[in-house]
Amino acid sequence: MKAGFISLGCSKNLVDTEVMLGELKAHGIELTPDPAEADILIVNTCAFIQSAKEESITTVLNMADYKETGRCRSLIVAGCLGQRYKQELLDELPEADAILGTGAWGRIMEAVEETLKGHRVVIADEDDTLYDENTPRITTTPDYTAYVKIAEGCDNRCAFCAIPQIRGHYRSRRIEDICKEIEKLTEKGVREVVLIAQDSTMYGKDLYGKPSLAELLRNVVKVPKLKWVRTLYLYPKFFTDELIDVYASEPKICKYVDLPLQHADNDLLRSMHRPDTQEEMVALLDKLRKKIPGVTIRSTFIVGFPGETEEQFQTLRKFLEEQRLDKVGVFTYSREEDTPAYDMPNQVPEEVMQERYHDLMSLQSKISEEVNQSFEGKELEVLVEGRDEEQPNICVGRSYREAPEVDGQVYVENDQDSKPGDIIRVKVLQGFTYDVVGEKLPE
Repeated sequence: MKAGFISLGCSKNLVDTEVMLGELKAHGIELTPDPAEADILIVNTCAFIQSAKEESITTVLNMADYKETGRCRSLIVAGCLGQRYKQELLDELPEADAILGTGAWGRIMEAVEETLKGHRVVIADEDDTLYDENTPRITTTPDYTAYVKIAEGCDNRCAFCAIPQIRGHYRSRRIEDICKEIEKLTEKGVREVVLIAQDSTMYGKDLYGKPSLAELLRNVVKVPKLKWVRTLYLYPKFFTDELIDVYASEPKICKYVDLPLQHADNDLLRSMHRPDTQEEMVALLDKLRKKIPGVTIRSTFIVGFPGETEEQFQTLRKFLEEQRLDKVGVFTYSREEDTPAYDMPNQVPEEVMQERYHDLMSLQSKISEEVNQSFEGKELEVLVEGRDEEQPNICVGRSYREAPEVDGQVYVENDQDSKPGDIIRVKVLQGFTYDVVGEKLPE
């Protein structure tokens, strides 16, 4: 019996896929990357915004073709789309044999067994399950890097976001459990760990009575074989002075701060149900740059939120001009049912959203280029990820300034020997081109 997986959406979804892969393998099911060879096909879906939902449905329909052209006898729709639409999805997608919600990864074998009996099932009840260091898991990332989910769910109630309805309330894993998982990963060769949650700065508040990401990081960096640790989705509300000090003082922590700020106009931020003001954002950015030399700051912003005026958009544009963030992602507002923003008046026309999107991306492109140029002549460490196929003396990789799958790669010239997973010291020549200046760092 063989199973094939397609994982869509974010890295948090990917971890869910990896624990489901582990569950299947633990029950004797062989895994295959070829959907034509799979008896069971599982699509782990995303439902964050409309385009993600459309991609998920298209992928499910494409996989359904293997019921005719391949060996598929069971097509399971897992993840966010299944959790959000449940029975409705099963009714409207006759191609699907089972719907498996976000908290039901541990029941993947139940879904497989029922569908192979010819039953169509929905397993998407609310579930507080968290995977732990003993949960079977097969990592699908390169051997040298892995994602570790430190918490699940979200207690923020941003007006545009359906994640709390999909993922449930916020719940953290214990520090000891996370560190044991990381120790196991490093024993298998992982050198970089990326800590993820819907809101990583809220980590531990439910368990320890206060946000405890700083304490978690102080323990994680003690794992002997771990070289780099980075944390994604750091909401500004709980980015404490203690956390800043840990970032500044621990050499294993990548000086990379991912702050999803979303906008800069105070009235619009209130409409979004965001707890921060522009003044608080600016104060935090100033503090980060002052206390963490060389820090790379990445953020995301939404244009076209209901009621966004031209004046409010210009406030955001001015904010980006003045703050000169290293990396920025811009998204057009996606109208999601069952969110407060869905019924808000003054929905912004699509063409206006697109104009604002392209305007900000053009602006940020120039800013990012200038920021990159400011690093010319400096030395950095680079995690090697592979070699250029056409130029064997060039390797590709990432410095602390590039998160996996998000920020692209850098090119290192005059490198003959490095292999994936090596960390080498380089000198920045220009843009994303670096030159080897020293020996690779010890494993």
